Amino acid sequence: CACHRYGEVVNINLVRDKKTGKSKGFCFLCYEDQRSTILAVDNFNGIKIKGRTIRVDHVANYRPPKESEDWDDVTRALHAKGCGVKTPPHTSSDSPSEDEDVPVKKQKGEE
Repeated sequence: CACHRYGEVVNINLVRDKKTGKSKGFCFLCYEDQRSTILAVDNFNGIKIKGRTIRVDHVANYRPPKESEDWDDVTRALHAKGCGVKTPPHTSSDSPSEDEDVPVKKQKGEE
């Protein structure tokens, strides 16, 4: 998928409706490092895919999928300690800095 173009995605949480199981139209991605996250946000936010403009942004806390027997070791570790380096909220500028959190929120449609 295109999200791998800027770095290694270590986890993905495609958010689904609890009743129907259908995608709610967005997901959370956790990249291996901060640089990859920043590149993904900078290069994917606002692009059009299949006629839809997607929104990509940083989130303060990565939300891995709800606990399941199907979890792999990476997902278990992310659930236990979180994804990325925890930093104070970014307030001084609109552009991400090297201290920005690793989590990325992407709208469905990019894959």
